[in-house]
Amino acid sequence: MILYEYPFNERIRTYLRLEHLFQRLGELVPRTHPIDHHYALATLFEVMDVGARADLKSDVMKDLDRQKQVLNGYRGNPAISEKVLDGVIAQLDGCFGALNKQPGKAGSALTENDWLMSIRSRVNIPGGTCEFDLPGYYAWQHRDAGARQQDLQRWASTLGPLAESVHMLLKMLRDSGSPQKVMATGGQLQQNLPQGRTFQLLRLRIDPALGLVPEISGNRLMVSVRFMKQDNEKLLASTDSPTFELTLCS
Repeated sequence: MILYEYPFNERIRTYLRLEHLFQRLGELVPRTHPIDHHYALATLFEVMDVGARADLKSDVMKDLDRQKQVLNGYRGNPAISEKVLDGVIAQLDGCFGALNKQPGKAGSALTENDWLMSIRSRVNIPGGTCEFDLPGYYAWQHRDAGARQQDLQRWASTLGPLAESVHMLLKMLRDSGSPQKVMATGGQLQQNLPQGRTFQLLRLRIDPALGLVPEISGNRLMVSVRFMKQDNEKLLASTDSPTFELTLCS
């Protein structure tokens, strides 16, 4: 099954982008080829760009605290294990504390590294990191793979509290939804959203064997899904009526 996710607000959109970048970073750092480590560095800079938003750290900490308050409301509920509840709240507290100790914006500690910033200033220029532009970086790429990995892990560790917090918040958000089987008649689905609830994320799972690509849009009142089919290099509207799994998370 292929999973598509659609955020209903800018904050969740930012969290999903960060998660995507952190997952890519986690894939690239353990590899050994210099090209992989070049793109690991580029990914690190992308995280810094996303994290440069002034209110990001504040938003994440507010969400962590909000989740903690929600969970505390379940205390005394006989259907809830107090031990499990305490464990999740402790995780939230750990994320909050670690993030609170981080000075400034995400990756601000790395901006003090002039060597890294010289690479950052040229990494988006086509061919801008050639050996004649950045001989020091070229030399670093020829170091032992283990030494490069240690450097990357050290630099990435400054973003660890943010990565852990985003992972925790998205996991709790995804766990809040209940999947349902639905059908898109004639390739389209429009569904009114229940009033009184604020949904933040839509998750859609579909069998890749169907060869369909969903185009999703939505707001606080309704959600719309239109399925497209690949025709050579074009995406054309499909008239199939596929069954798929839809989850709304609040």
